[in-house]
Amino acid sequence: MTSQIENIIKEYPPKPLGVTKQYAVLLPLIWQDNDWQVLYEIRSQHISQPGEVSFPGGRLEEGESYQEAAIRETIEELNIKDQQIKIWGEIDYIVQNKRSIHCFVGQLMVSDWREIKANEEVDNIFTVPLQSLMTDNPNYYDLPSTITKESNFPFDKIRNGDKYSFESQKQSIPFYENFDYLIWGMTAQFTDCFTRILKESTYFKFK
Repeated sequence: MTSQIENIIKEYPPKPLGVTKQYAVLLPLIWQDNDWQVLYEIRSQHISQPGEVSFPGGRLEEGESYQEAAIRETIEELNIKDQQIKIWGEIDYIVQNKRSIHCFVGQLMVSDWREIKANEEVDNIFTVPLQSLMTDNPNYYDLPSTITKESNFPFDKIRNGDKYSFESQKQSIPFYENFDYLIWGMTAQFTDCFTRILKESTYFKFK
């Protein structure tokens, strides 16, 4: 019996508790005009979060890995070929509201990003020089979450009741406010994560 339990646990793939939806995005880099550019999308008006800035990406399909989903969604949204995407690796991911979002960094092998013809899910695309993102840190704003007594949560069963110090009462959300388009939320969070990784590395020296 012990060996059966041991084998079950050895073979079990761990995953975040409570996560029911899985997404993946690509943070696309383009080498153009002797500089690295980060490419962003503006979402079409007929899909979720219309008009917001995002990275190419979407929900995982059955049997698909996070990286495969990021590549597939980028191919579909930007109308490019598989061989035009060179994945470099994955950075920190987000677990929030029963969903996990993984972010991969990679190079788009295109000579001019302005020649990309995105599909109907994308209103527009634009780039921001990586150097600008490295020097212009986002502003973080706290979004409080208020606990109400009208909730069906059993406050009477825990010590201090609705005065208990819950860790998830507020979120801190980043905004890049000095560019042509507002970059905020998870897209800004992944952008900030990426630039922080570069800044903290002893291997990276920006020109």
